[in-house]
Amino acid sequence: MSAVFSKSDRLGGGRAPERHAEKIGARTACPRVKSTSNSFLIPRFHLDVEKWFHLRMAPCVIFEDEHLLVVHKPAGWNTHAPGPHAGEGIYDWLRHREPRWATLAILHRLDKETSGVMVFGKTPAANRSLTEQFTERRVHKKYLLLTDRPVPQREFTIKTALVRVGEKYASCPPHAGVEIAETKFRSSRGDEAQIKIGNRSSSAGATSNELEPPHVGCYSAVEASPLTGRTHQIRVHAAESGFPILGDTLYGGTPAARVFLHAAEISFTHPATGKPVTFQAPANFDADPRLALRAALFSFENQNFQATSNVGQAFQPAGSGDFPVAKLGTGKFREPADKNVYSTNAFRVIHGASDGWPGWYVEQLGKFLLSQSEQPLRAEQREELARLAKIFSASGAYHKILSRQVRRTTAAEASPQPVWGETAPERFEICENGVRFELGFNEGYSTGLFLDQRDNRRRFLTGHIAADFPLLKPQTPDPRPEILNVFAYTCGFSVCAARAGAKTTSLDLSKKYLAWGRRNFALNGLDPAAHDFIYGDAFDWLRRLAKKGRAFDAVALDPPTFSQSKEHGVFRAEKDFGKLVAAALPLVKPGGVLFASTNATDWPPEKFLADVGKAIHSSRRKILQRHYVPQPPDFPISRAEPAYLKTVWLRIG
Repeated sequence: MSAVFSKSDRLGGGRAPERHAEKIGARTACPRVKSTSNSFLIPRFHLDVEKWFHLRMAPCVIFEDEHLLVVHKPAGWNTHAPGPHAGEGIYDWLRHREPRWATLAILHRLDKETSGVMVFGKTPAANRSLTEQFTERRVHKKYLLLTDRPVPQREFTIKTALVRVGEKYASCPPHAGVEIAETKFRSSRGDEAQIKIGNRSSSAGATSNELEPPHVGCYSAVEASPLTGRTHQIRVHAAESGFPILGDTLYGGTPAARVFLHAAEISFTHPATGKPVTFQAPANFDADPRLALRAALFSFENQNFQATSNVGQAFQPAGSGDFPVAKLGTGKFREPADKNVYSTNAFRVIHGASDGWPGWYVEQLGKFLLSQSEQPLRAEQREELARLAKIFSASGAYHKILSRQVRRTTAAEASPQPVWGETAPERFEICENGVRFELGFNEGYSTGLFLDQRDNRRRFLTGHIAADFPLLKPQTPDPRPEILNVFAYTCGFSVCAARAGAKTTSLDLSKKYLAWGRRNFALNGLDPAAHDFIYGDAFDWLRRLAKKGRAFDAVALDPPTFSQSKEHGVFRAEKDFGKLVAAALPLVKPGGVLFASTNATDWPPEKFLADVGKAIHSSRRKILQRHYVPQPPDFPISRAEPAYLKTVWLRIG
């Protein structure tokens, strides 16, 4: 089934201490390799300590010990997923990212468009302690908001009951049976109360990009301390006091790049030591919220980009040296000595309407920017591309016209064209989670790597799929597990699995892409000769491998949405995915994992999961464990830009 194996039709491919406080460490990271039981390591599939490795801590993490995880949530990211098939919230993303975070518990929430410090519990004892402190109002929080309206008083307190009215909340007089909301506001007088926000676009760009502030100006900064924890209470109380928050259009605020509300500080008693602690996340209201979201996700080298999001700080009272957290760069959460090894310099920067640019998509690919849309670049897009190039220190920029008739275009017609700057070499490298991949702009519609599969590649790299869901069962006897990657393309999944010690088999109909995959192996110090590369039809080889009695610990299926071949006619993911699953199941060991993914936009996730489940049931196999994931957070999901990528990891009995 020839064309089934060519997947090139997919789009595209982060304050000073208070008085009497001592700074004890801002950002923490995973440890260097060592074999102590207290070290948080990511083992390779080989049970050989010398071959273990680790990845850097998520950049949004401010602080971690055995009891707490403290993060700086960027604006534009939910606290938790709003639905079973929606984009992951920061809680979901973190909880499924590291084995030691599997027990994370939500103790409080921030609205999607509110940025700032959040605390998650890691143990039942910590959860109980913090819940009690929240209930008894012993947790103290400080927020900072901006407004373009006059603030009536320097310091005042609002105390009302809140009731829901549609999608909003409104105040009413306190009365029995209704929860009370109480907020204390304080604003400074004079120049210190003014914060200037610069407009990053010309007037033409501002009219096209709905996320830009309406004008350059100075705004009043107001500190808000919620004495209770009701939904939207600061937003409601500010609006009803005559100064709605800038950007909070739901409550009458002036449209702006974001809702300018930031959780700046949280203080409470540490659940293990009984000592008071304070965590802060500095506000950076002049930062591009789109870039701040990406800065929370990735570790990278570019300092211009990193400067868009200061992470945060942790404090403890002077003299309380028994606090159970190592200082930055020491102990359990040691930063890698060679930070650049773990950088990621390939991700989506603008994701269409979700980032305020409908129909336009921009990615950083190493030293280059790739722009994509169905039309040539407009003037305001060229201006924004130039701004992004300066931020990312890009050497050049390319633009690709997205065509609905991919198969009727030549490779030259489908390839990105240079816009400005240096011409990219025929082959260049990018880095993703410390893994190197070769890309090229002269190969037609795709550049060689689908960025929306980054988190899934990481799962093969770490051997960790989700909370309490390892890629391999602990009792797996084979010291070197085997992974089958069907529709391998340039072998991204295979390279990551091989980096973790697995023996991989990559199957694809394109000899060119398999050769590309071999080069990706070599880039990462892996011997391609130690792995299998099969050129041929997917269904044919699945049958042949099953007939030979082959069995794998994991089988990856990520076919194109549509293809056509002389041998088998038309393949449509919505119609034929079940047949593909049925053909692959005989190759999955009992207790092994099946990875199924599709980017069929019009195929609802419920139907996708139902079809996969039906194929498994019809084959008399059982689903022992399931984890569904959508596209990663740098591909943000919104009503205007719905989810398209659907992935399910299944342990098969």
